[in-house]
Amino acid sequence: MPNTPRIAIAGAGLGGLVCACVLQQHGVPVTVFERENDRNSRSQGGTLDIHTETGQVALRAAGLFDRFLALSRPEGQEWLLYDRHATLIRHDQAGEGDLSRPEIDRGQLRSLLLESLAPGTVRWGHHVRAVTPLPHGAARLHHHDRTVEDFDLVIGADGAWSRVRPALSDAQPSYAGITMVEVRFNDVDHRHPGIARLVGTGTMSAKAGRRSLVLQRNSNGHVRGYITFRGPQDWHAGLDLADTESVRARLLAQYQGWHESLLDILRDNEGDFVNRPMFVLPVPHSWQRVPGITLLGDAAHLMPPVGVGANLALLDGAELAQAVIGHPTIDEALDAYESVMLPRAMDNAKTAQQILTTLMPDTDTGTATFPDAIWPAATLPDSPSAQAS
Repeated sequence: MPNTPRIAIAGAGLGGLVCACVLQQHGVPVTVFERENDRNSRSQGGTLDIHTETGQVALRAAGLFDRFLALSRPEGQEWLLYDRHATLIRHDQAGEGDLSRPEIDRGQLRSLLLESLAPGTVRWGHHVRAVTPLPHGAARLHHHDRTVEDFDLVIGADGAWSRVRPALSDAQPSYAGITMVEVRFNDVDHRHPGIARLVGTGTMSAKAGRRSLVLQRNSNGHVRGYITFRGPQDWHAGLDLADTESVRARLLAQYQGWHESLLDILRDNEGDFVNRPMFVLPVPHSWQRVPGITLLGDAAHLMPPVGVGANLALLDGAELAQAVIGHPTIDEALDAYESVMLPRAMDNAKTAQQILTTLMPDTDTGTATFPDAIWPAATLPDSPSAQAS
């Protein structure tokens, strides 16, 4: 691109940051606007499996693959699948040298990306309120404090509840009929040996009908769990979600009859229960081209968290940056990017929905059915922090 464009990215999540990294590697300046006050404002979610054909491609494009490998946990590819009686029905382990989907904490990956950017790239505490198109292909970014800035390209990488998306689409996320309630365990091998045995070195899932329990081992002896069930979004009606013991009693009633070792996931967690209803965008979700504005990641294709969302966000970010670098105009770059990203997102969203229907059927049987035909693509859950943003 002969002229240096003015580029803004709304959102310092994984997709936006990898996009910024690739742009800067090629001498294209970019500003990232993030509503959080600093990089430590909140927990960034759990662990992610980074796939060879998507997330790893993006990290290679950003020149960060070797540093990613040094932080990743290949042993985290282990999967233990149980029924509600805690009977092991499947055990998958990665072979020696298998790096197809190594795990990494979302926070570690985000820190790696942030540390690769030029100082001052991220403007913390800057909440994007809206974006409007301008004549001749530019876009105006409206900040929460009512100030405005104009750019040649504004990229919405601001997650499920994107403030950039309305410039392109009227679509809004809708409740998927499934809720995940997050729990946490620290120093698990010493303080919670039963939980440590269940989760192994990677992920475990126990399920029956419309309910499941998932544990994921993170780094430093930390485990996150997800109590996942089909039901109304207001399943907690009449409860104060800050009243831990009342929430615990409500959840235990839902899992009555499950094995005692599995019920420890609901009984022994440290801290509060975190309610995470699952939202999705319509499938397909697309838009008519609007010069100077586009989306990536959950802002473009929010889908069930079955292991592809973060990977697609990373790939989106890298490919968008490469399109900007490789085309003479922003409009040509967006045509190239969206013509690949939108069909890919639609295909993955359809597959994600099929996986979710198999994993979480709308039946109340005691059967533990896992999607053998597409496993291990179904890595529920893909850390759901973006959905809660």
